[in-house]
Amino acid sequence: MAKNKLARFRENLTFSYLHQPSFDSVWRSPYSMRGHWFERQFLNQNPITLELGCGRGEYTVALAQASPEQNFIGMDIKGARLWVGASAVKEQGLTNVAFVRARIETLTSFFAAGEIAHLWLTFPDPQLKERRAKKRLTGERFLALYSRILAPTGIIHLKTDSRELYEFTLQEVRRIGGRVHYATADIDNILEQFPLLRISTYYERYFRERGKSICYLEFSLPEVWQRSAMSTLEQSPCEFWLGEANKEGEVEEI
Repeated sequence: MAKNKLARFRENLTFSYLHQPSFDSVWRSPYSMRGHWFERQFLNQNPITLELGCGRGEYTVALAQASPEQNFIGMDIKGARLWVGASAVKEQGLTNVAFVRARIETLTSFFAAGEIAHLWLTFPDPQLKERRAKKRLTGERFLALYSRILAPTGIIHLKTDSRELYEFTLQEVRRIGGRVHYATADIDNILEQFPLLRISTYYERYFRERGKSICYLEFSLPEVWQRSAMSTLEQSPCEFWLGEANKEGEVEEI
């Protein structure tokens, strides 16, 4: 298994659409593609959809197949998983897909203000223990991070098997003054209306086999957040996260 991983890591280096700078290089400084994805990667001005925690890239690739007039980027920290998606892109000859191997905390080193039109969170860890609540990808501090890269009309999509995370996110969005565009605790009722939700990943199939319903939430952030994000655009991820920790009276190791 270790040899297989090493082979995948080596092949990852050959994919021009797989970006994997070192953590140190993007923790304090922007990556070279920041603000330049349209002209340097995709060679067009089509809107970009970003999937966070994309794993094997199944959803990212399927979205790209379904919408060739748009661009898609999948982001994950696991190189062996990203190899699966990157290999699929090569085999299928897709030109509207890219991948980033990095931690979500470094998001703003990769994308500039307004560069992302849609953001997908597909089956993120719900972090149900209270002591890990701050790590939920739909918590306020992560939503504040997303506001720094989303377009003014940007939309966030959450797809999850966790009813608890779905309810938490719904309450969080309403609490901060965001707008809920659509919410359902069972996507089977709306598949005709939202065909993209038919795309199924390994985790979705796993949860369905165990009788779990799949929840979906589509929302946007408050306009005031978008305006306020403009004042922190030049902050590095390091400065942003240390600032968030200091607000809470502690410095948490990322």
